[in-house]
Amino acid sequence: MENLVYMLVLMVPFLLPVHGFHPECRMKLALKQQEMKCMAKLKAQATEISSEKGNITRTCKRTGWTDIYPDIVEACGYNDSEPMKLNFYIIVQTIYTFGHSVSLIALTIGSTILCLFRKLHCTRNYIHLNMFISFILKAISVLIKDGFLFSNPESCPESLIGCKVILVLMQYCVMANFYWLLVEGLYLQTLLVVIFTSHKLFIVYLLIGWGIPTIFIIIWIVSRVYLDDTECWDTNDHSVPWWIIRIPIIISITLNFCLFINIIRILLQKLLSPDVGGNDQSQFKRLAKSTLLLIPLFGVHYMVFVGFPMPSFSDCQIWFELCVGSFQGLVVAILYCFLNTEVQGELKRKWRSLDYIRYKKHDKRMHSLTISRNGSEGVPQFHRDSRAQSIMQTETTMI
Repeated sequence: MENLVYMLVLMVPFLLPVHGFHPECRMKLALKQQEMKCMAKLKAQATEISSEKGNITRTCKRTGWTDIYPDIVEACGYNDSEPMKLNFYIIVQTIYTFGHSVSLIALTIGSTILCLFRKLHCTRNYIHLNMFISFILKAISVLIKDGFLFSNPESCPESLIGCKVILVLMQYCVMANFYWLLVEGLYLQTLLVVIFTSHKLFIVYLLIGWGIPTIFIIIWIVSRVYLDDTECWDTNDHSVPWWIIRIPIIISITLNFCLFINIIRILLQKLLSPDVGGNDQSQFKRLAKSTLLLIPLFGVHYMVFVGFPMPSFSDCQIWFELCVGSFQGLVVAILYCFLNTEVQGELKRKWRSLDYIRYKKHDKRMHSLTISRNGSEGVPQFHRDSRAQSIMQTETTMI
C-alpha cells in the first residue's frame, strides 16, 4: 500500500500539464529529480529488486511530454497485488465513510429530539444522549482525519502539528465511544439489580465515559512524544503507544461482553419465572428480541477480534470493524430513539399540536371571509367550534 502511494506521488509531476515549451524543457532536471527519488526509495526499502542504477526517460516535443520509459512503477518495483490491495482499501474507505455519514445524520436528529422534548429528560435518556454524542464525535473525527490525510498527501509534512492534533482527537473520540457503550451496560445492569438508583450515579457515569479516556489519551500522547514521535502518529513502529490505546478498549469490550452475558441470564430468569405468562415459544422470542437489541448497544460484535495481537489486521478484521462498526451509530439511533415508544408519542403529540395550530389559522381565515361575504357568523361558528372541540378532545386523550 505504502509503495503504491509513494509511486503515485512520484507520478504527480508528470501528470501536470505543461504550459508552453522550451527547447530544453528542463528535461535534464526533471529526469534527475525523478531518478534520485526512485533510487532513494529502492535503497530505503532494501527490496529484492536489483540495486543497480537505472534511468527513466521521457521526451519533450511540441505536442507535450511523451510517456515515461520504462514505466515508473516497473522501474521502482511493482507488485501485482498492490492494485487489488489499493482497490480493497478504497472500497473499505468508501463504505465506512458512507456509514459514518449516515450515522452522523441519524444521531444528530436523535440527539436533537432527546434535547427538545422535556418529557424525555431522564437519566436513561441522558446516558443515551451522551452515547449519541460520542458516536457523533467519532464519526466527525474519522471524516476529518481522512480528509486531512488523504486529500493532499504532499501537504502532510508541512502540517504535522495539525495532523497530530486530529489523530489525538480521533483516538479520544473512539475510546470515549467504547466507554459510553460500557456505561450503557453498567446502567442497564444497575436497573436490573437495584430497585432504586441515585441520580448521583450519573456523575460517576460521566467520569467513566469522558474521564477515563482522557487519562489514557494523555498517557498515550506522552508515550508518543518520547517513544514514537514519527510522522503523523498514524503508524505504530513502537508497541507501547499501541497497547496504551488498545488495552483500555479491550478492557471496556470485555467488561461489556460480561455484562451482556449476565443481563441475558437475568432476562432469561425473568422470562422463565412463573409470574410471567405465555408459552415457551413466546418467551424465547422475547429473549431473542432483547438479545438482538442489546448487541449494538453493548458493541458485542467487537468481541470477534478483540484478542488479535498487534496491528497486523487481516482483511476480514478491517472489513468487519471499519465497515460494520461505521453503521453502529445508525442502528443505535434507530433502536433507541426513532423506535422508542416514548419518542414516538412525543412526536405524535407535537405533530397534532402543530396540526391544530395550522387548522386554527386556516379556520380563522375562512371565518373572516365568511363574515365579509354575508355579515353573519352563526352557521360557520357552529362548525368551527364543533371541529375545534373534536380536535381538543383527541389531544386531551393523547395526553
